[in-house]
Amino acid sequence: MRRIMIAGTGSGSGKTTVTCAILSALRQSGIHAASFKCGPDYIDPMFHREVLGTPSCNLDGYFCDRNTLCYLLDRHSKSADIAVIEGVMGFYDGDSGSAYNLSEQTETPVIIVVDCKGMQASIGAVMLGFLQYQTPNRIAGFIFNRLPERLIPYVKQLCGDLNTTCFGSLPRLKDEIPSRHLGLVTAAEILDLQDKMQILGGEALKSIDIGKIIQISEHPLPRYTPPEIPKCDATPVIAVAKDSAFCFHYAENLDLLGQMGCKLQHFSPLHDAHLPEADGLILCGGYPELYAKELSENRTMLHDIRQAIRSGMPVIAECGGFMYLHTELKTKSGDALPMADIITGCAFPTDSLRRFGYITMEARNDQLLCSAGHKIRAHEFHYWDSTACGDSFHAVKPDDRSWDCIHGTDTMYAGFPHLYFYADIPAAYRFVQAAARYGAKHGTNQSDQTA
Repeated sequence: MRRIMIAGTGSGSGKTTVTCAILSALRQSGIHAASFKCGPDYIDPMFHREVLGTPSCNLDGYFCDRNTLCYLLDRHSKSADIAVIEGVMGFYDGDSGSAYNLSEQTETPVIIVVDCKGMQASIGAVMLGFLQYQTPNRIAGFIFNRLPERLIPYVKQLCGDLNTTCFGSLPRLKDEIPSRHLGLVTAAEILDLQDKMQILGGEALKSIDIGKIIQISEHPLPRYTPPEIPKCDATPVIAVAKDSAFCFHYAENLDLLGQMGCKLQHFSPLHDAHLPEADGLILCGGYPELYAKELSENRTMLHDIRQAIRSGMPVIAECGGFMYLHTELKTKSGDALPMADIITGCAFPTDSLRRFGYITMEARNDQLLCSAGHKIRAHEFHYWDSTACGDSFHAVKPDDRSWDCIHGTDTMYAGFPHLYFYADIPAAYRFVQAAARYGAKHGTNQSDQTA
């Protein structure tokens, strides 16, 4: 199985640019690639999708064990010639969720991206440090980002001296992918992105050895046993919010629901007048705060969602979706706009990132996804907060900081933490079963609706 990881020396080193350049170069060469992102990030896979036109999946060692990681890597790259995995933060950062851990678990060769701006001799020190910091490792070599042309012979000599491989370089480009403040700029917000990706791919074909990357990427995947995925007897229809305001989906979450027997009906809380007929509802994260006026003025959609949830339709509402369910959402300009009024409270902006990172949540009561005492792993990333965060779960970070969160009932999971369904397949199946029961009771299961 051909696969390669493009990791970085740290956030901002250019690994997304280099990954997209390689993906574009492969596509221009007629080579079918599958793409993956290490960690819980939603934004970078959007760029991968723009390059390839196909879903990009996440691989996260905090959420999944080795067996599941190998299964997901294999499942979502079976039809591809090569899988390209983008790392997260610096190669060694993130403990069990690190790119290093993922490379070890899946036995994937790694190319480290070094940002060479403002460096010359120090480039060698960075390389040596990454090669020796933790051994064994699977670092096969380096790509040098923003490297002046005059230094190309120098870095090739460094690679020879350190007994590693130079896979090439990228110059400082006039049209670089804009720097993102912790992912606040999405692929959809960049003008002429396809043209930029085409240019990136052309640069990669000129200055990165794609053939050498393919050559070192072939390596047997560790053996794994596919996880047990229960199948629902009914065919519940799940309405899934999907538009510019609600765009944070894990492709494998939706794929798992399909394997469990669900049919997915995408809809837009921004643009559609009504909620489609369904048995369950997913309101994912995204940027409702950027579209608060439009969402608030779509009163027929707000009415439908309010009535559906109050009638007992099972709902998972994460982060932005949770904000949408509040009585009101306050914008940065100070306007408090009415929303769905399921959660009595106000979602409001803050000046900094709130409760960022991995958490383990313990249920305080029996509810939609689990019974009291059950623990679920999740992830938080948001600049907005709430006057009513909920207290159905108690969340604990790896450094032992903790807080209460989530509005959890027999039919609702609503809060800031994002869920990764493969971290707890039974929890996802409880949602599916609840949707099937709702459909049986309300007569809304329809076999003729399409995904």
